[in-house]
Amino acid sequence: MNFNILRSWCKFVLALCFALGSILSISAYAKDTIKVGVVSFLTGPAGGPFGVPAKQGAELVIDAINNGTMPAPYNLKGFAGAKMNAVFSDESGGGTKQVALFRDFVQKQNVDAMIGYISSGNCMAIGPVADELKMLTVFSTCGTPRLYEEKLRSHVFRTQANAVGDSLAAAKYIADVYFKGKITTASKMYTGINQNYAWGQDSYKFFELGMKVYMPSAKGSSKPQFPKLFAGQYGSEISALSLDKAKIVHSSFWNGDWEAFVLQSMVRGFFKQKIVVSSVGGSGVDSLGKKFPDGVVMGTRGLVGLNVRDNKDPMNEWFINEYKKRYKAWPLGPSYQYARSVLAYKIAMDNARERNANKFPSQQQVINAMKGLRFKSFVDEIHFARGDGHQAVHAISYGVTKYNKAKGEPGIEKLRTYPASCIYPPAGVKSEDWINNGMPGRKCD
Repeated sequence: MNFNILRSWCKFVLALCFALGSILSISAYAKDTIKVGVVSFLTGPAGGPFGVPAKQGAELVIDAINNGTMPAPYNLKGFAGAKMNAVFSDESGGGTKQVALFRDFVQKQNVDAMIGYISSGNCMAIGPVADELKMLTVFSTCGTPRLYEEKLRSHVFRTQANAVGDSLAAAKYIADVYFKGKITTASKMYTGINQNYAWGQDSYKFFELGMKVYMPSAKGSSKPQFPKLFAGQYGSEISALSLDKAKIVHSSFWNGDWEAFVLQSMVRGFFKQKIVVSSVGGSGVDSLGKKFPDGVVMGTRGLVGLNVRDNKDPMNEWFINEYKKRYKAWPLGPSYQYARSVLAYKIAMDNARERNANKFPSQQQVINAMKGLRFKSFVDEIHFARGDGHQAVHAISYGVTKYNKAKGEPGIEKLRTYPASCIYPPAGVKSEDWINNGMPGRKCD
């Protein structure tokens, strides 16, 4: 071969390699679209009151971020500049099914991240698999404290604080508002009706532990009720609770179970006999409307849903107005919970890109940016301050239901908010140990 021809050929090959290398380098850092699985209950008894509003909250915020129409500080378009293609999936069917679907999302659909999950049982099943497959997963709602207290997670984050705070805030609210620390003869006992799985068991356990701290002379009933999840019929449990001398009844019922329990209890005058405290029943207030009883102590698992409808934070007003315009309904607690998981993912993506000299971040860079993240939600601040920077804490509010006849809509009164420092143990301390030791260091003012 002629030497000049050979030299020209070598130059061409080198130039081609350089060009291909540049293209590959750019593609590694520039991405127009990301694919994210978003999982919530879309069918079954949890769909209407929880799963569908959750999907809608995520959908609304994803579309706004993709279009650059979110208020500050989320007005920068995209997720590290990329548009999110959200693939919505049904959470129904139990843990085994959800693990199989999760593997499909990761191994076949090649998603960039996973967001969602409402059920504590599903989160407990998915958590180890997410770490095994090394897939960034942001849990939105599930509340069992076991998720991080049993084992730290490498690839799993949770924007919703765990059930410990919900239960302790409920106990403190009862003591502060109803008894101001004093126990009367008629209220020396408390009991509960909670679903018989991780969420229900943990919720009542920590309510009971909280009552021992805040109302130590009160006594727990020997017969709290634990019907199975999605049982639907509660005649025998309502009878047992009605006969029980306990005045205070705690419930962490959610989904259609809560609405069914309320309707079946009302016809028997149950809410006139007892002080019922619900840690997560806000969705039933809207779905039942005028039928929902006044006087129920109601939590919303944070500063979300029913308890923040009058809050004038610009982000909150934007979310409420846009949600009502699009879905013709108030955003519920799960709507906020899923929306703020999307916000956490966005800000971690944007921060990771900024730290990476404006190059599109790797998954590990996003994980590093999310670890310990403190970010503005719709009303309050969310801080990944527990679980080695993977578990969020935030304030919890409780109030008492009161239908607003003037507005013709459900309302809430006697609101109290408890900061995270009041209701969660310090980092690295197990919740049960902290409570049993008297909650040292708690700050409730």
